[in-house]
Formats: sequence, C-alpha cells, structure tokens
Amino acid sequence: MVRIGYTMMTEQTGPRELVRDVVAAEQAGFDFSVASDHYFPWLEEQGHAPYAWSVLGAAAQATSTIPLMTYVTCPTTRYHPAVVAQKAATTQLLAEGRFRLGLGSGENLNEHVVGGGWPAAHTRIDMLEESVEIIRALFTGENLNHHGEHFDVVNAKLYDVPDEPPPIGIAVSGEHSCALAGRLADLLIATEPKSELLDSFDRHGGTGKPRVGQLPVCYDPDKDAAVTRAHEQFRWSLGGWPVNAELPGPKNFDAATSNVRPEDVAQTIPCGDDVDTFVEAVRPYVTAGFTEIALVQVGGDHQLPFLEWAEKELLAALKDL
Repeated sequence: MVRIGYTMMTEQTGPRELVRDVVAAEQAGFDFSVASDHYFPWLEEQGHAPYAWSVLGAAAQATSTIPLMTYVTCPTTRYHPAVVAQKAATTQLLAEGRFRLGLGSGENLNEHVVGGGWPAAHTRIDMLEESVEIIRALFTGENLNHHGEHFDVVNAKLYDVPDEPPPIGIAVSGEHSCALAGRLADLLIATEPKSELLDSFDRHGGTGKPRVGQLPVCYDPDKDAAVTRAHEQFRWSLGGWPVNAELPGPKNFDAATSNVRPEDVAQTIPCGDDVDTFVEAVRPYVTAGFTEIALVQVGGDHQLPFLEWAEKELLAALKDL
C-alpha cells in the first residue's frame, strides 16, 4: 500500500505556520512529511523562504509520530557537507529517529547566494557523491580528515550522533544521478512519475529500497479559484528540471513562464475538490513503482482547509490505490 505524505513547502509559508501545518498533517493521518530547503521562492507570488533546518527542529519537537525529511538539501555549495552532517544528526536526535536526509545536486536559485558560481551538471553530481561519502563518515562519530577533489574536511567529529543515522535519499533526474542513488542512497527521490528512473535505480543497486515521489495539488471548493492560484504560484513547475536547476532568481522564473496559461497548469496539477481527480493524478506514481508520494498543497494560506478535506475524504481514497 502506497504511503501518502505532506509537504512543508518553505517557499510559500512562514516558519510558524509550517510547524502548525505539519502538526495538523500528523493529526489528519498523513504517513510522513517532507520539507523543501530554499533560500528563494520560485516566484515572488509565493513570498517566503525561511531556514528549513530551524523549521525541522521545531517540527521535531511539536510532533510525535510523523516522519520528517528534507526534500531536498543541497550539500555542496550553500552548505558544506560537514555542516549538513551535523544538522542532520541533530535533527535525527530531536526527532527520535523519525528523520530522513534527502539530498540533491541543487538549483542555482538557492546556491548562487554564496558567490561560488554554478558548476556544470556533471560536476554537481560528482560533488554530491563526495558529499555523501563525507556525511556518512561523520555519522559514525569518528574523527574525519578528508582531502578530496571538491571538499576538504579537517579534524572534524560529530559529538552528538544518533544510534541510527538518518537514512539518506538522493534526488534523481537521469541516468547519472540514478546510478549514484543506486550505489549510495538508502532511498530514491524524484518529482516525476517516470518508471525509467526507477528501472535505472534498480539496475545500479536500488532494488527493494523506498522511492519517494512528489505531486503538487490545489484543493479548493471553487475549482476556478484553485486553477487561478495554481497558475499564479506554481506555473514555474512546468519548466522541467533542466530549466529549473539553472535559473538564478524569481524574476527569471516569472519571465520563463510568462506564456504559461492557467489551463496549461490545470493539465498537470489537479485542482478543485473532486477526489477522483486527485486519485487519478497520484495513480501514475503508483503505476511507475513509487512507494511513497508527498502531496504539495498550493497556497500557503490554504493548508488547513486542505488538511481537513484530506482527513475526511482524500486519504482514505488514496489508500485504496
């Protein structure tokens, strides 16, 4: 049976509200939660970007059962992998074993702020691989000295490490990242229901490991209002990963999606309050072989009505997939 998750989308909601909402998601019966880790929103209309790791620490204390996860953190540019290891170990302790560390090669949107430039895609994957090796080594609690192609770690040691380190997920978009995830990850992360990604993951060692997908949805009793909101705040998502990873700011995403129409967005994001429409949008992920799907309710101010509706109607229908 597929597990259904809830997304704390930091680009559209402030920090206190994010914690409030994940508490409500736990009460509503969601199986797990994920949190994005951004420095910028995709579009100015979304209007937020709090520090995800502070939110996760607060969420770990405010909740008691719902698993937490980054979806995803880039451990190569804005954050050094030694610092990511410390943050993840601490969050796992605060969450008492409920945390998973989702990692990815990042987006220029968030990583450019430290002024280090934006590497080519193949270099970013190589950096991610080295980062995973550093993070896993530090999770042991042993002293680490590392001098690699991309990173140096000098006399580092984590003094607060959990008995069970956080499982590591790696976001994939093609053969190279699938090969990395198959070899080094405990689970796969993807944002599109492409079975070929899972097949590649399996070929490289991922057989039997969880695979987590994500789907934006826009619940509203007024379907037209839902379509309008989805277009206003989520039209960026139609750009595809090769574009979305490269653009440096919200104004660039606004310009790149200026010709996207509301009806275009409505073809990819289920809008309104028809349960069957939402179920059919999730179905391709299940058919492809995903074991977990995290839903993203579009609109920071529309989380609680969505969670109430999900508890009463949606979750039970999705459990039957």
